[in-house]
Amino acid sequence: MNLLFALYTLASLTHFAHNAEYIAFYPGLPVWMTRESVYLAWLAVAAVGGLSLIASRLGWSRSAAVLLVAYGLLGADGLLHYTLGLCSEHTLATNLTIWAEVLLGVTLACASALRLKRLGFRKVAAKF
Repeated sequence: MNLLFALYTLASLTHFAHNAEYIAFYPGLPVWMTRESVYLAWLAVAAVGGLSLIASRLGWSRSAAVLLVAYGLLGADGLLHYTLGLCSEHTLATNLTIWAEVLLGVTLACASALRLKRLGFRKVAAKF
């Protein structure tokens, strides 16, 4: 799980850094989106991953797994690029960073959901 976490974090940072540094070349981006706002958005996404690490260190395994599911699913937001421009309108590097983030994020989310199931999430949820 640690390796998957690290790979997804690296893919996410790579994608966001590519977005930030080549923002002028992305088709259809809103004018309010800036290089700085892209990096701030990545920090917000990465904070969810950071919270999962803190929860894990505190022994809150279920909370850590829930946060990891959320963190991984945030990687799917890269697909929103295709609402602004067709795949063919993006560079190869752009498409590669999008798909690396999406695939690793969804894989992390699925692995974390399986872990959550093993930890007995249903028992906890049933109490509410």
